Amino acid sequence: MLEREIWNELIAWKERPHHPLVVNGLRQIGKTYIVKKFGAEFYESCIYLDLRANTAVHTAFEGDFDVNQMVLAITAVEKNVHFIPSKTVLILDEIQDCANARSSLKYWDLDGRFDVICTGSFLGVKGFRTPYTRGIPVGYEEQLTMYPLTFREFLMNTGMDSTVFAYVQKCLAEKTMIAPTVHESLRKLYLQYLIVGGMPEVVNTFFETHDLNQVRNIQQQILNSIKDDFGRYKDSSGNDKINEVVKLRAEACLNSLPAQLSKEYKKFQYSLVDVKGHSPEKADGLQYLEDVGLVVRSYNTLQISYPLEAQKIATEFKVFFIDTGLLISQLGDEVPAKILSGDLGAYKGAIAENMVAAAFAKENRSLYYFHAPSGSPELDFLFEENGEAVIVECKATNNRATSMKFVIANQKKYGVHPALKIADANIGGGPGFNTYPLYYLGFLPEKPKAHIIEAVDVKAIKIPED
Repeated sequence: MLEREIWNELIAWKERPHHPLVVNGLRQIGKTYIVKKFGAEFYESCIYLDLRANTAVHTAFEGDFDVNQMVLAITAVEKNVHFIPSKTVLILDEIQDCANARSSLKYWDLDGRFDVICTGSFLGVKGFRTPYTRGIPVGYEEQLTMYPLTFREFLMNTGMDSTVFAYVQKCLAEKTMIAPTVHESLRKLYLQYLIVGGMPEVVNTFFETHDLNQVRNIQQQILNSIKDDFGRYKDSSGNDKINEVVKLRAEACLNSLPAQLSKEYKKFQYSLVDVKGHSPEKADGLQYLEDVGLVVRSYNTLQISYPLEAQKIATEFKVFFIDTGLLISQLGDEVPAKILSGDLGAYKGAIAENMVAAAFAKENRSLYYFHAPSGSPELDFLFEENGEAVIVECKATNNRATSMKFVIANQKKYGVHPALKIADANIGGGPGFNTYPLYYLGFLPEKPKAHIIEAVDVKAIKIPED
């Protein structure tokens, strides 16, 4: 079993007062495996229902949402399961295939005798699931998004000693150079991770064989499997159907990404999507890719100003793969060898930018960048931290971050902002910015949580005496 950080989140969920949990995310990232393993380890009774394969059990959710009746109906179909109060978890896999099962979560929550965990790969895809005729249990479920392995998780599964993690984190926090031997080892591991990516089956194959041909074959098999599901939805009778138009548009958008990212300015252009239709129609295909969790968008901003969402230009964006390994599998056969040699410049920095976008997205950071109307300066990424807009430049080698330095030098026009450069270099920096190595993305500081608001003692409020 690959060690995953979501494991600790599942434990935390179980140990506090909680609602039914819905785990969503891209197909084949290990959702089913991890929740089944969790259920078997932490519950006396783990009941698993595959709602895509086992349509017979759908009838359990068609009547009144009375928990006793649902338990009776489930055990009538599944003969060898037992519901033990306070010791049972019910796992509803592929819950998007049974809308009534999703609607029933409110009543399992109110009853409180049994824990419920659901998984789904198409929950965010509008119109491509059975309609929720009985409603979504707002306020009675929790959601958790699962992603491909981060570089931090990749390292955890290499068996690397925890003292190395602590040492690197200390160096990053104190902005002191990392020992050359440690730096070079982590650099090599990061280059390998870029090629392999974070899809669990691919990672397992790499650790078992270290054969990049097998890695590439499995990556392409996974992408083909994901494509096979493009456009899939349920009709009003609950039958599987394929919307061929959306399927073609989604595939065309996906196939255009290598060309989109090879441009000097990587703004997504619908004119490069080789399928019939105007931009709004092609946009349906891109939205589908985003909804299933395969890609993420980074939006241009009007200016470098907090909050960035208020500056977002909704019609101008770049599109990146959520897994850099899947991107590289779509490029030329010679690209992995170039990466291993340290050449990330292929496709004009597309790989370097994608690695940052994927890492930030997996940390639940919204993605933004700045591209001036004149074309210069162009900043690769912006993100928010401690109420400030932070500038990020990523360099495939250790080239000069010209745009970042220009913005820093023109504070009257662009404001004062923290800035960091991610490059194929050790820890360092210059006037107004810090430089971090590529593998810094595996040691990202945790995104700041919302501050606790101090309670006001209203009883202490006194009206002034006359």
